[in-house]
Amino acid sequence: MTSSATAPVRSGPGGGSNGTRTGRTASFTALAGRTFWLWPALLTLALGVRGSARPQLWRDEYATWSAATRSTGELFDMLQHVDAVSGAYYLFMHYWIAVLGDSPAVMRLPSALAMTGAAVFVALTARKMFDTRTALFAGLLFAVVPSISRYAQEARTYGFVVLAVSCATWLLLRALERPAPRRWLPYAVAVAAAGLFHMVSLLFLSGHAVIVFFQWRRDRNRGTLLGFGASVLIGLLPVVPLVLLGQRQVGRQISWLQTPWLQTYIDYWHNLFGSALVSGCFLVLIAIPGGWARRRQPVFEIGTVAVLPIAISWVLSHGPSVYFFERYQLYTVSAWCILAAAGLNSLRPRLLGVVGLVLVAAIGVPDQQKLRTSTSHEHTDGRRAAQFIADRYRPGDGFAPVRGEDKWMMIDLEVRYYLPERVHLQDVLVAKNAVERGDLFASACPVPTACLGTPRIWVVTMGNDSDTLKRFPAAESEALRASYRQTEVMHVRGLTVALFERTTS
Repeated sequence: MTSSATAPVRSGPGGGSNGTRTGRTASFTALAGRTFWLWPALLTLALGVRGSARPQLWRDEYATWSAATRSTGELFDMLQHVDAVSGAYYLFMHYWIAVLGDSPAVMRLPSALAMTGAAVFVALTARKMFDTRTALFAGLLFAVVPSISRYAQEARTYGFVVLAVSCATWLLLRALERPAPRRWLPYAVAVAAAGLFHMVSLLFLSGHAVIVFFQWRRDRNRGTLLGFGASVLIGLLPVVPLVLLGQRQVGRQISWLQTPWLQTYIDYWHNLFGSALVSGCFLVLIAIPGGWARRRQPVFEIGTVAVLPIAISWVLSHGPSVYFFERYQLYTVSAWCILAAAGLNSLRPRLLGVVGLVLVAAIGVPDQQKLRTSTSHEHTDGRRAAQFIADRYRPGDGFAPVRGEDKWMMIDLEVRYYLPERVHLQDVLVAKNAVERGDLFASACPVPTACLGTPRIWVVTMGNDSDTLKRFPAAESEALRASYRQTEVMHVRGLTVALFERTTS
């Protein structure tokens, strides 16, 4: 007698084909279960690199370019005075640019790669807390959030922060499954990375502490608390010097931020997702799992990772320094996506979840397209201003970008970035340039008339006023008017470029 284990498959009408079809379905399901993280990663990367060269750089990206293109000695000198909180990122970009160049697409690629890695950890975290379907929803939601694409296309540190925090959350859950030093150590490394790339991001530890507390309540294992505490302390050790240095620079770094109030939350929430409509969709989806009794515990735990950093930053921002700013808490989007995915996965029939995902992605399309316009990062057109100068350049020409109260716009770096290598402008009206000062800004010449000696000076200022020198400090404006006359002028978007030539005595 043939046993059931070796009995041949019965053929007949539909018999063999049904067996083949069932096998294929099982194989596809198994493959999907193993690669659920891959599709969000690919989509995040595709959206991150698509059109990344089109938007012109903006002032924060010019700061990255200025810092990263200095020698390591000059860079460390600058970090003693300004932007120490971005030092780890600048050092990474220094070597990246040295190898691959400084075009907009190349400078922004590390952020796209970091966001791609974050998408993987969002999916992995959702899988641990919920299931594979929720994980796929969470990763895909993360990929289509407009703000994620926006900062995947920016040469700044925020993509790295999102990656570090997303990785830390997954590593925490992994360590809590089987607490052991070899599992806590990677978590400590992720904590250190998050703090080194942006120390304000360390507020995510508040949500992690809640998760650890509830785990301890379930297992009463002191090793859980000790492992978490020790790994956090180890992770914070390399961040302490940065915190001490950053405290001395905080007045320059974030003094422009305003104390938030309750109404601030509206704009904050929209900006956190990069779209008012998409942020509204998330509010709806997040509300769905609230009544889902079987999943309340993981919903609550990941909810603390999303909510607590924002709430704490709002409270702290009523003190001497303000930290409540959407891109400073961009890393919470990972947790919001997991919450929203749990909502999608709870919809019945199950097809509704897919429809909801497609709807969120479709609603975000206009904002995604807007991100890839030339003006999406900055309203001024430094490229055209630089081209106008390059077409009329003569060796020995001077350069006088508006500084004074407008120096924070970094017009000097904007124009210099787009100038071709053959153009070498002498920066007049400065006593020391930014590199010599170990800073992002040059120091003004104390006696402007003594600094003007070149026969021709290219003046670049903000706006399109008929009086080109209107925004210059009075002493600089008077010195230029006394010895030079304007011979050419061109208005580009947000800027005015003028050629001043020395008058004959």
